[in-house]
Amino acid sequence: MSKPSKRITHMQAKATELGTVDVATAVKELKALEANLPDGVKPCKFDQSVEIAMRLGVDPRQADQIVRGSIVLPHGIGKSQRVLVFCQGENVGVAEEAGADLVGGKELADKIKDGFLDFDVAIATPDMMGVVGPLGRVLGPRGLMPSPRSGTVTQDVANTVQEYKAGKVEFRVDAGGNVHSVVGKLSFDEDKLLENVEAFIAFINSLRPTAAKGTYIRNIALSATMMPGIKISAA
Repeated sequence: MSKPSKRITHMQAKATELGTVDVATAVKELKALEANLPDGVKPCKFDQSVEIAMRLGVDPRQADQIVRGSIVLPHGIGKSQRVLVFCQGENVGVAEEAGADLVGGKELADKIKDGFLDFDVAIATPDMMGVVGPLGRVLGPRGLMPSPRSGTVTQDVANTVQEYKAGKVEFRVDAGGNVHSVVGKLSFDEDKLLENVEAFIAFINSLRPTAAKGTYIRNIALSATMMPGIKISAA
């Protein structure tokens, strides 16, 4: 195993020293980690994505305790997502006008079967699910399968495309009870990043299953692509 770089070692020590802090402090200190490196330590060369991880007091094996959904964050995620739409008829023009990057039907499905996965979101109208359904084995494990529950199987093509182009994010609790999501870029103004993080936490709070017992939000951490996590108070 390779030895951690001086940059990572420095950041991990700072994050440990901070301990558990409130959301505003976590955002401020995360940005400061990259901005206040020791002499001779080079910063990351790209604009890192900021990510939140939350451990929930739910049992994902129980259908009534699955936490999943999607949210359009107040300030987006700093990335224009590539949106693919399965549709036909007049919806083709609607999807294209709304900003979809790829629009089509069976020809798109065949392209995906051949290995094409250069997109971030797949949307489908209900009448296309006969074409899309067989793609479940390819798209499902990658979190790209259109689903009525997540709002990506819809008749409202224009609004759905526009939301995802604006930075709508999807999430689903994993087998360990964790929820992960991108909440912006490290280059975001502190206030904008804070609003995104607070909006995501509040939304997860609103989705507490009635069947969940005890403490619902158990741990929260904020990190960036090439940075350690900073612990946030879940209280």
